[in-house]
This record gives sequence, structure tokens and C-alpha cells, in this order.
Amino acid sequence: MQFLTKTFYFCAAHQYGHADWTIEKNLEVFKEDAKVHGHNYTLEITVKGEINPETGFIIELGHLRVVVEKNIIDVFDHAQIEKDIAWFKDKQPSSENMVLFIWETIEPLIKDVTLHRVRLIETPTIKTDYYGPDCC
Repeated sequence: MQFLTKTFYFCAAHQYGHADWTIEKNLEVFKEDAKVHGHNYTLEITVKGEINPETGFIIELGHLRVVVEKNIIDVFDHAQIEKDIAWFKDKQPSSENMVLFIWETIEPLIKDVTLHRVRLIETPTIKTDYYGPDCC
């Protein structure tokens, strides 16, 4: 079994909070993240599979690139996540929820390999990993 990781980049904004909370409560719970702010995200998609003896690869990278760019990068890039992406309507736009969205979106579209990990790097000190619903 081989693993391959491809890296992607996008910029997006988000704001934490609850509309039914007061401004003061949102600031108390979410601090400065209760204000609209953005990040330059790094997304790592790791797949696993067997090497195709004819190509020497486990996946055709063009296929992976198209799946991720069309369904994730084009959706997130320069979006305000909780306002522009319907999936986040009743969810906080946290990196924890973002990796769930990414997994659910691309996992059924990837051919010939298994999605192993989605890693989203929000800041140099915050990295969120998701290994799927059947992990651990």
C-alpha cells in the first residue's frame, strides 16, 4: 500500500458566532474570531492505493487535481464560508467542520484509490486532520 499527498491552496474568510446570541456573548466565547477574518489555507489530500504496474502511480494526479479544484478550491476560494456555502448554514465554519465537508464532498468522486486523510492548515500552529467516519 502506498500513500500520496497532494497540496492545494485557497483563501477564505469566516466568522464564528450565533445569530441568537448577543454581541457580548459571541465576543466572550469566540473572542476576536467573532469578527469576520480570513486565512490563507493549505489543504493536503492524502490517498492510498496499490501502484499501477503500467503507470507506476497509485492515482492519475490530473484526476485528483480536477476533483479537488472543482469541488473544493472553487467553492472555498475567496468565500465567506458560513454565508456562501450552504452546508455551513447551521454549522460553525471551523476547520473541524471544513475537513468534514471536504471529505464528504470528494470521497465519492475519487477513483481507483481510497481517501486516507484530509489535512487543513489554517495557521502555522493550527492543523486539523480527518481520517474519515470509520477511523479509529
